[in-house]
Amino acid sequence: MNFTIRIEPEAGEDIQEGIDWYNEQQTGLGKEFHIAVKARFKKLQTNPFYQVRYENVRCLPLKKYPYMIHFTIHEERKMVVVHAVLNTSRDPKSWKVRKIST
Repeated sequence: MNFTIRIEPEAGEDIQEGIDWYNEQQTGLGKEFHIAVKARFKKLQTNPFYQVRYENVRCLPLKKYPYMIHFTIHEERKMVVVHAVLNTSRDPKSWKVRKIST
């Protein structure tokens, strides 16, 4: 039973910022980062039940990049809502103002 992935606009901006940053470091690296993000989203479609980290928000790290996907699950709707995709060295307080819909 697969879950639908809904990416909040701010999370989409996070992903684009990561793509842009990695492309500045090396041409094509942003594309590889994006592929890694999409691979983790695919994993969330089949099994989103990772440990709750805070306020019903679960986290899944990327494998090759220092980023973590922050998401919630709506079991009754079979939906995963991605709220943020952040670099793990970033201060979490800097984005805590985001509204987490439940």
